[in-house]
Amino acid sequence: MTQFSRMFGGGLDRHDASQGSEPVQSVGVVDGAIGGAERFASMAALFPDVRFEAIGPDWPQRQDPRLDVIIIGVSAASSEEVEAAIRLLKARTFAAKVLVTLREADVTTTRRLAREGAADVLPAPVSEASLALSLERLLVTDGIGAGPERSGRVIAVLKAGGGVGATSLCVQAAAILAKGGQGVCLADLDLQFGAAAIYLDLPDAVSVTDLLGSGSSLADTPLGAALATHKTGVRVLAAPSDVVALETLSPHDSDALLTALRRDFRVTIVDLPASWTAWTSQVLSAADHIVLVTQLSVPHVQQVKRQLRALAAQGLGERPLTLVCNGLSSEQTASVSIKAAERALGRSFDIVVPEDRRTMAGAINEGVELSAIRRGTKLEKAIEQVARRIAEPAAARVLK
Repeated sequence: MTQFSRMFGGGLDRHDASQGSEPVQSVGVVDGAIGGAERFASMAALFPDVRFEAIGPDWPQRQDPRLDVIIIGVSAASSEEVEAAIRLLKARTFAAKVLVTLREADVTTTRRLAREGAADVLPAPVSEASLALSLERLLVTDGIGAGPERSGRVIAVLKAGGGVGATSLCVQAAAILAKGGQGVCLADLDLQFGAAAIYLDLPDAVSVTDLLGSGSSLADTPLGAALATHKTGVRVLAAPSDVVALETLSPHDSDALLTALRRDFRVTIVDLPASWTAWTSQVLSAADHIVLVTQLSVPHVQQVKRQLRALAAQGLGERPLTLVCNGLSSEQTASVSIKAAERALGRSFDIVVPEDRRTMAGAINEGVELSAIRRGTKLEKAIEQVARRIAEPAAARVLK
């Protein structure tokens, strides 16, 4: 047994029934394909029910029924390595899926390897998130996901400009719904300035750009297993760690992502950027409910009017919409009254969330739900109202 398998495989045999354990899946890794001991350790932590085993410097020449996935490294710059890999892919007699990490990757070589039987091809050096997503997909057994397709609700959260506290609202509403027993995901698609994962103290959560870079279809990605989980039960799809162009996501990508989110979660709250793009319009069109978040000021009221006009122009004027006035303080009402703002808008606010900077800041800084800082606040009760409005009837009953 190798040093790596002794450290992280524990000698656990997937067919060992003597201990009464469930079969364990195994991944064999050719030396240098994913990195050294640190990468083995991180993969072992992410997949505690999978045995990772270093299998030496070369592709295994014999059938090994213990292995479900074999990871090999190939350099696209070396025609000898590429041709050898293709020969082995064609000639292999075992059932294990083959994942190739491709150095100096190019489109032509990637397509050749995939065409000849590679289950996945990832450009090297491969990120931990991309590798984890690929392994999650390859290790899914035939019985998983074979049931009827689920169709969860998607809630799109739109901002009336920046700084209105929409992300804090999303985070806390998701935490309340998750504690009510729902399968809840918070998808932060504010690609440039999203902070939902940071607010929940999950800085290393998988992001939408990680999903796009994994090479797998977004619609087929098993998000229920791939996404980070907060202790409240909320699953989090993070915004990118670096600022990226809003056009990084396409309408096709957003459609595929929503398909996977609906399949894997009962309720998904999507935190959108304030800007309109082709894909944000697509998300809003596909959403079951829209939440428009603003604050009480003359500029914000004007921004709400613009967003409402934009929704109407997209044919979404009749879509269920909850208008939230967030962070209301006595300072704001001293200069602009709620009634005056509602007259200007031609409609009432559905929910008014009071300002409670100390409690909200404490929750953000500690990455926890509001009740962990202080129970029974007016702020928490107002956000519970938001959660009731956006949840399906079964969830709303849980929250009563």
